[in-house]
Amino acid sequence: MQKILFYCQNLLGMGHLVRTTELIRALSKTFQICLIDGGQRVEGFEVPSGVEVVQLPTIQVEVSDALVGKQLRVVGSTMSLEAVKELRKVSLLQVFDQFQPDCLITEGYPFSKHKALAFEMLPFLEHVKSSGSPAKVICSLRDIIMVKEFADRDWEEQRRCEFANQYYDGILIHSDPAIHRLEDNISRVSDLKIPIHYTGYVVQSEPQDIEVNAEDTVHLSDSTPKIVVSVGGGKLGHDLLESVIQAAPLLKEKIPHRIIIFAGPLMEETHYQRLKTLSSGASNLTLHRFTPNLIAHLKKADLSISLGGYNTTMNILKTGVPALIYPANKDREQAIRAEKLEALNLLKILSPEDLEPERLALAIADCLAQPHPHQHPQLQLNGAQATSILLQNILQPTLTAV
Repeated sequence: MQKILFYCQNLLGMGHLVRTTELIRALSKTFQICLIDGGQRVEGFEVPSGVEVVQLPTIQVEVSDALVGKQLRVVGSTMSLEAVKELRKVSLLQVFDQFQPDCLITEGYPFSKHKALAFEMLPFLEHVKSSGSPAKVICSLRDIIMVKEFADRDWEEQRRCEFANQYYDGILIHSDPAIHRLEDNISRVSDLKIPIHYTGYVVQSEPQDIEVNAEDTVHLSDSTPKIVVSVGGGKLGHDLLESVIQAAPLLKEKIPHRIIIFAGPLMEETHYQRLKTLSSGASNLTLHRFTPNLIAHLKKADLSISLGGYNTTMNILKTGVPALIYPANKDREQAIRAEKLEALNLLKILSPEDLEPERLALAIADCLAQPHPHQHPQLQLNGAQATSILLQNILQPTLTAV
């Protein structure tokens, strides 16, 4: 069985790990997988059984630094940042040499987190290249990759394309090319000399081995109409959750729905306690930290309200639930995705002005009252399975191409 070493680093939330885990779920049926995880662990979130996991010392960025310079900090350890960086560099080389993969996949890098992770990724890739290993090196990218507004953006894009040409054998883009292509936000794509493969969107599977807890059992068995509100990991989206809580009393007499909020497992405790205080008097609202069964809740929901992250948006497309999306990040990744899908009448976008409680209550009631079209029949949502087939063809070229 051929072996794949998969490197994933969440610096802010958990979206990259969620998508990586779904890819690994499909890949592990054909390949032996080792996951290198450098991000914060999430209680209740598990990778597929049989997958080896190497947990690096955890690093993150603060929310305030997420879009400005990516100032790294150590999580869950008293070690200095410099000591953690050195330990991580050594660990990467050791894992590669011990596992001896046929393929190395780096999630996002070098097109995202390029400067933040260069301290370990450049020596890692240099080691792979100089080792004489025949391992293919592949970059795994989500649909929309934003190159921040550097003083010379064209030069920065050129530099990353040259870096990919030097160290990589191919790029997998987890997008439907009819919706979004790499050249839609990177102008120097023609500089790339390595193959680019579009896989379609990667959509989460429903968890098979996770027990439904008491809270989920109650909500999933309740026939009351529901609105499900979520903000991914919970590092962002506090303003959306507060607005929903403030709108809840206004909705109580208009619609018979129960509002279920999942605040996110990575939300700071002070923010979560504030939400608990705000929601304490709302009889039509329930606040929870996290559920591993979000797809099951969305299947039963009449409306989803969320940020516009990749994984949440894919869950919306998978379940076909009507959706209001509030794009949160300032680099427009979420906004671009939401705008393209809104043009297909698959969801509706909330503006910052729509978070005023009366306006939000009206938007929710209007969305629930409107007929919802079926999912676009041509949307490609089989990205995990397509990725597995593509990698089989890359690593075993005698197989019939996709």
